[in-house]
Amino acid sequence: MAMKIRLARGGSKKRPFYRIVAADSRMPRDGRYVEKLGTYNPLLPKDSEERVKMDMERVQYWLGQGAQPTDRISRMLEAAGVLPKKERANLKKGEPGQKAKDRAEEKAEKAKAAEDAANAPAEEAPAEDAPAEETAE
Repeated sequence: MAMKIRLARGGSKKRPFYRIVAADSRMPRDGRYVEKLGTYNPLLPKDSEERVKMDMERVQYWLGQGAQPTDRISRMLEAAGVLPKKERANLKKGEPGQKAKDRAEEKAEKAKAAEDAANAPAEEAPAEDAPAEETAE
């Protein structure tokens, strides 16, 4: 039996409350589970101790039995110090959209043009002086 440690939703509409459960991976999200391991209330502030409650001994037991935590549960376990932190690559979400890229390119072009304009008078002034010296000879 493939076991997972995952969230089972409870609570009313727009008022989520989750049980952290050990369940067979083939069961539905809110369906039958083997054991309740804790609770998660996302409506509470992040620094609240009541937000995530877990029976760590039982979580360790199920991890030892080969249960796989879901991504959200693994993040909670990483925060609790039970699991080592994983390296995650969020390639698509961190990338700006096409319009933002276009705006950045336009801004870079304007900055380069302004920089060139600022440097150009400084370069032209000695260039004008140089021919004057040549003609004086």
